[in-house]
Amino acid sequence: MESVAAGQAFQGQQLDSYSLLPGKPTPFGATPDAAGVNFAIFSAHAEKIELCIFDTQGQQELARVELPGHSHDVWHGYLPQAKPGLVYGYRVHGPYAPESGHRFNPNKLLIDPYARQLQGELVWCDEIFGFEVDHPDADRSFDTRDSAPFVPKSVVVEQSFTWRKDKHPRTPLKDSVIYEAHVKGLTRYFPGLVGRRRGTYSALASGPVTRHLQELGVTAVEVLPIHSFVDEEFAVNKGLSNYWGYNSLAFFAPANRYAMADPILEFRAMVRGLHRVGIELILDVVYNHTAEGSELGPTLSFKGIDNATYYRLAEDRRYYLNDSGTGNTVNVSHPRVMQLVLDSLRYWVNDMHVDGFRFDLATVLGREIHGFDRGCGFFDALAQDPSLSETKLIAEPWDIGMGGYQLGQFPRGWSEWNDRYRDTMRRTWAGERGLLPEFAGYLLGSSDIFEWQGRNPSASVNFICSHDGFTLRDLVSYSHKHNSANGEGNRDGHTANYSTNCGSEGETRDPQIIQTRRRKQRNLLTCLLVSQGVPMLLAGDEIGNSQQGNNNAYCQDNPIGWIDWRARRADRKLQTFLAQLIQLRKSQPVLRRPHFMHAYRYSKSTDLADVCWLNEYAEPMQDADWHSDTAFLGLLLPGDASDYRDNTGKLEHGDTLLMLFNLGDQQIDFELGKLPDIAGQWELLIDTFGEESHVADLQGVISVRADSVIISRCYNINA
Repeated sequence: MESVAAGQAFQGQQLDSYSLLPGKPTPFGATPDAAGVNFAIFSAHAEKIELCIFDTQGQQELARVELPGHSHDVWHGYLPQAKPGLVYGYRVHGPYAPESGHRFNPNKLLIDPYARQLQGELVWCDEIFGFEVDHPDADRSFDTRDSAPFVPKSVVVEQSFTWRKDKHPRTPLKDSVIYEAHVKGLTRYFPGLVGRRRGTYSALASGPVTRHLQELGVTAVEVLPIHSFVDEEFAVNKGLSNYWGYNSLAFFAPANRYAMADPILEFRAMVRGLHRVGIELILDVVYNHTAEGSELGPTLSFKGIDNATYYRLAEDRRYYLNDSGTGNTVNVSHPRVMQLVLDSLRYWVNDMHVDGFRFDLATVLGREIHGFDRGCGFFDALAQDPSLSETKLIAEPWDIGMGGYQLGQFPRGWSEWNDRYRDTMRRTWAGERGLLPEFAGYLLGSSDIFEWQGRNPSASVNFICSHDGFTLRDLVSYSHKHNSANGEGNRDGHTANYSTNCGSEGETRDPQIIQTRRRKQRNLLTCLLVSQGVPMLLAGDEIGNSQQGNNNAYCQDNPIGWIDWRARRADRKLQTFLAQLIQLRKSQPVLRRPHFMHAYRYSKSTDLADVCWLNEYAEPMQDADWHSDTAFLGLLLPGDASDYRDNTGKLEHGDTLLMLFNLGDQQIDFELGKLPDIAGQWELLIDTFGEESHVADLQGVISVRADSVIISRCYNINA
């Protein structure tokens, strides 16, 4: 058989024992039934598409058969007697004309965009590029070598699975506590796990891990990307890898590297295990770019199927728009590409029982021709979808394109990573003054950012640390990043970390510095858990995990990136403290209000507004107090200043809470007697100055020591 692309001859062999019927254009992907498998793939500009069948090891190409059906830019065919387990790929014929946006090259075996499972790993070599590497014409040249031996193959999988009684926990956002984790990083050193199970999907849902999560009190685990991804060539050449996984290659296939044998079954078992203990699973998903890179990147899937459709191209059509900073940007505004993303999301919700998504560089998904649009087709499609509209949708609300920073601009129903919250909390506890108005606003859920379009505090995902940046321990141990292990001369990673080393860079044996660092960690965690909105914790911060000052451990699949749970370094007192904070948050509805507080609602038992700001003299804050260099702030929240009812119809009333933030270096004696008359007894709940918080009754004066937070409640002794 002979096929032609851009005038280049390509030799192949077709075995007569394989013949395709026309089949159906839907659904996309490889769909098995009792008699065979239907194949369907979209390409608006292809001239011919061949289905390539491989042996079970994916090493030998057994047949190459042209898809006979072609309906509305969908190429399709039906292979009788084919079964799940069939290994396949595509070769797509069409013009190779980079100046027109077309990069078809049938010499390159392509992954099915709808593949549920991949077999084999990518091998970086010149053969996987559609052009001749180092050719004077660069990407305008044409490579005729076969890439099949070096690229992953698609696998037909059985779609059915018995979930039995598995149910989505459906924890309300306002009651959620999110725990961001890496599947391998969380479990590689986790106590009680041995052998091949460590670092896998199975490990994440194991008894030791789920017990830890339950004892801590988190309601959802947000895992870094698990869509099949590849390690970049430059990382491989340095002996490193794409540890974080932000380099997707297949939007439906769970990564094999976190499985012992069957990634799909093991992923489903992980979800079921988490759900069994009431914990949700949120996927960090990367639909903004793919692993195919720029015009000088490899041809692995989309680039060879229909480059001009799947990617956003510059005006000259040869080059890519790079709003993602990775070389390419997925063209989600195209109807078929949008359908691909929506189908992927539905698959993870309906077939894999995922509870929500965190969208990497989510501004890309809202980009139309003229820029970001909160009313774009993709957001509208999500809002009306019966399955997806019920899931948690979290945006990383920025990319590097023009107008890329869009915090607060996403539609209702979305939550957003609030980096302004992160930076203000860090700057405040690092000692910067003049931030009280911002500090106070973020404690109450960032109404200035989200309320303007009728959203509630749950729109703000508050965090101090995430995978991208310092861990909590490193945030108070390093003033500068230390990323030399990444092999980029310490040029990578953020420079504006708003961190402090508390007097000595890195690890120290100085007991005074160690005590200060531990207190600052408690201060930051306390603010996070008492703030309105949705708190997100970084896995390992509960035990003071360190990455040795590396604030960009994306390529560190080693002890730098793995959480060190070993007893010698694990701060179990901090873990106990955090569990106490989470329990406090869960027990006090006033910390989880479904509406913003502006002193418009009033307590039922007193004349107090729903929020009262106090200075160090226990007096209401005045304008002069807000704009001075004062380093103290009091917050009084009456527990019954709300008319919100829970799912049973019961009013969500709780205790009145008093929170005292001493940001300075002098002790403040706060006089309880100057507070408005509140019936009941004051009880100390949290004091971050010491190693362990304790419960104690308070009378008269509360001594708030320097650089610390105190939380107390007023309860009715007759209740």
